[in-house]
Parts: sequence; structure tokens; C-alpha cells
Amino acid sequence: MENFVSTQTDSSLLGDGVPEPEHDGGYKGAVAARAAGISYRQLDYWARTGLVEPTIRGAQGSGSQRLYGFRDILVLKLVKRLLDTGISLQQIRAAVAQLHEAGVHDLAQTTLMSDGASVYLCTSNDEVIDLVSRGQGVFGIAVGKVLDEVTTSLVDMDDHRADASVDGIDELAARRGNRKSG
Repeated sequence: MENFVSTQTDSSLLGDGVPEPEHDGGYKGAVAARAAGISYRQLDYWARTGLVEPTIRGAQGSGSQRLYGFRDILVLKLVKRLLDTGISLQQIRAAVAQLHEAGVHDLAQTTLMSDGASVYLCTSNDEVIDLVSRGQGVFGIAVGKVLDEVTTSLVDMDDHRADASVDGIDELAARRGNRKSG
């Protein structure tokens, strides 16, 4: 079976218009896990096994913090969706590698299709139709919809964090600030 791969050579996983990481250069593991809808334990396991590694900063010993970029969180959520549909971890690893290798400029226009055994990267409606007409497509994941979900999740978390700081609920951050300035 043929896997569809874009011919574009852009090395970024997503094109322009995608929110950039926070001012600290990325999203902490707990935030990334929550935005992707996975447990922190899953996040840690996927990072340690190389399924989805953070691109901003990896773990560098005990107590260090991994930092995930927006694109990493999108891939985490896609992996979760694929797992939820029953795709094997081996096929998911191949799909993640294909996403990185394809260098697709605009993942919002991409659909991940599967026949239950393999995952295909379709970058046009013609590829989706061709795959389905051959009887291979069992389900599809519109990456643009997942991208919107991740964006909304991060914005909601950011709004909640801002509200907590304004209301004085973020007591731990205030204590840290007082310790540093004192």
C-alpha cells in the first residue's frame, strides 16, 4: 500500500499563523498533557520512548522540565486520537515519522486516514477520494480541526491562569516572586 506524502520541502511541521510558544520558550509538560487530553504519565512515557519528544527542551536529568512547542502538542493530540481508534503503536510511530519527514507546510489542510492497519497522510481532497475509492480508508482525522482544538485548549488554560493571577489565587507564583526579590 502506498502512503501519501507531500512533495513540499518546508522543514517545519506547521505553516505560518500557528501560535508561538509562551514567553518562556514553550509549554511545561503538565500544560502540554492537559491540552492534548492525555495523562502526564503518557506524556512522560512517549517522551522517554521517543514517540513524541519535546522540541523546545528535553529532560536533562532529575528535576529538569521538558518544554513542548505548540506543534509538539498538536502531534500529541493526533497520537491520542490514533490510539483511541485502535491503531497500533508501531503504525502511529510510522505516522509521526511521516509527518516530520513530509515537511507539510499547512497541516490544517491535511487529513490522516487509516484502513485500520496503516496511516496515510493525505494533503488534498483527491488523495482522500482516491484512498476511499480503493476501499482503504476506514476513518480520517482532519488535522485542522485538531489544531483548532489545541489552540482553544491552550487559550482557555492561559485565560484561566490570567484570571487566577488577577484574583490572587496564584499564591505559589507570588511566593516565588517574593523569595526572588527578597
